[in-house]
Amino acid sequence: MKLRSKATALLLLALVTLLLVLLTLRTGRAEPPAPRARPAPAPQRRPTPAPARLPGPGAFPRAGRGVQRRRPPRPHPRAGRWGAASLEQWARRPGEPRNVHAVLPRRLWMHLAVVACGNRLEETLVMLKSAVLFSHRKMQFHIFTEESLKPEFEKQLQQWPDSYAKKFEHRIYPITFSVGNPQEWKKLFKPCAAQRLFLPVILKDVDSLLYVDTDVLFLRPVDDIWKLLRQFNSTQLAAMAPEHEIPKIGWYSRFAQHPFYGSAGVNSGVMLMNLTRIRSAHFKNSMIPTGLAWEDMLYLLYQKYKNAITWGDQDLLNIIFYFNPVSLSRQSLSIHVLPSSTEVFGNCAYFVWTNPTSFSEANRENYEKGL
Repeated sequence: MKLRSKATALLLLALVTLLLVLLTLRTGRAEPPAPRARPAPAPQRRPTPAPARLPGPGAFPRAGRGVQRRRPPRPHPRAGRWGAASLEQWARRPGEPRNVHAVLPRRLWMHLAVVACGNRLEETLVMLKSAVLFSHRKMQFHIFTEESLKPEFEKQLQQWPDSYAKKFEHRIYPITFSVGNPQEWKKLFKPCAAQRLFLPVILKDVDSLLYVDTDVLFLRPVDDIWKLLRQFNSTQLAAMAPEHEIPKIGWYSRFAQHPFYGSAGVNSGVMLMNLTRIRSAHFKNSMIPTGLAWEDMLYLLYQKYKNAITWGDQDLLNIIFYFNPVSLSRQSLSIHVLPSSTEVFGNCAYFVWTNPTSFSEANRENYEKGL
């Protein structure tokens, strides 16, 4: 009986011990208690957002993509109005080919005029080649010459390579004088030199023009001079370079028997002209106080001063701008054109550039030999 009671007690003790072990293992595997929740912070008042701007043109998102902001397109000039701003948008940008201006509207082309008579054919062609070689924008050549030279001009220009021919067009005109005695005009100073005085009358459909003598050689683009038209003020209608760099030793200051512009006179070998303004202006003079139109003034001026002038048409231009100094822009062209000879009485070629130190002096004889 005692043995049975003792066995029962040991069994109960073993069961209690096993139960305690099981409880201990279960308690160790239990998850730790959740952390104590912190109190929620008090709500803060957000600032009122600024009103959103309306999106510009091209800023609406495409389907399936985020919002993309596009650069607004450049404004196009109004039809029929080509001012300085519209000319600037056609300026050649870095990396663009030089013949990009071949697609310009005709009214934005540069116009270059020359008068060639006698033995000036080859000299004129060299000048035209230099103009095409360096220039960017397309040009229109206006060639005034004798009937005997017209076929040779056409032949030579048609033989130029296509890479140059596509950069210009040309038109050949006969030598004509609208007022006065044609033979008298033709023999003034040199054959056909007076023709340049009548360019505003003949080229009625041309707004602006660069006239150059046959003995001019371009060393920089014609564009560099053409852009000077945008620098004219409201009264200026032409630009010319001084006849001499040092007025005291220039020809006009020492020998002229007639009025001349400024202190040294101006040279007519390179003239940048706004023909529209010239045709519409009335010029002061020493004959009629009310002023005269350009064409009406030429022959009267020649008749009055023909016994006092030496350099023909150039002297007449000096007289015109002596009485109308506000019509001429001299400084803008001075840095581009410089006579290449130090001889006052010698024949000299004129080199058109923008850096006066970029070329050495040479007279016409050396110019022709070198080319």
